[in-house]
Amino acid sequence: MKLSDRLQLIADEINKGETMADIGTDHGFLPLYLLETGKCPHVVMADISAGSLKKAEDNCKSLHPEREYDLRLGNGIDVLQDGEVDVVVLAGMGGLLIADILEWNLAKSRSIKRYILQPRNNVGRLRYWLAENGFIITKESLVREGKFICEILTVHSGFPEEKQHEPYSAAFDYPESLLTDRNPLTDEYLEKKLAIEENICKNIAEHSRAAEVEAAICRERINRLRYLLKKQLGDAE
Repeated sequence: MKLSDRLQLIADEINKGETMADIGTDHGFLPLYLLETGKCPHVVMADISAGSLKKAEDNCKSLHPEREYDLRLGNGIDVLQDGEVDVVVLAGMGGLLIADILEWNLAKSRSIKRYILQPRNNVGRLRYWLAENGFIITKESLVREGKFICEILTVHSGFPEEKQHEPYSAAFDYPESLLTDRNPLTDEYLEKKLAIEENICKNIAEHSRAAEVEAAICRERINRLRYLLKKQLGDAE
């Protein structure tokens, strides 16, 4: 089975011998690959949608009808026991939804050693929630999927005493950790984000106090992106 570049990068973040759960598994391609390659001795495929879980079940039966698979219908990590697996994957959903899933039962969320998160949007808000709740981002990666560049976060559950209490800022939207692995996609990613932010800022009509605040926040993100681009080129102070 060949995975997309996005799913392959997620698979590469999982260590051989780890057990994993794919929450929002849809077709089940990632956990099936991990079983087929022998990387994971046990995987859980879970989804809140019966239709999506049926797709995964059909793929399981067509690939290895003789094998037993662990498919679970339910909401988020409610389908798991505390510490039941080593790694949980939450991929292809909104950043705020990922935060909601983790927050629903924090004790259970913290019982999982590691997460691999791939939010479709609101990545900054997810980073902020993770920091506020003692979850530690240990690696950030970029990968192309079609016309999009996706962000993938490897996260350790951490401890409550490791919470950070700093105000939200553009550093959560665009952290310096994006520069650490010298990914060839980094320049393109930052330049695209800068163009988007500049367009947003240009279209904000500053005729109210709320608009002025929104414009100031947008300018902060623009300045942050320009700083990162300069640093990427090696000439930021």
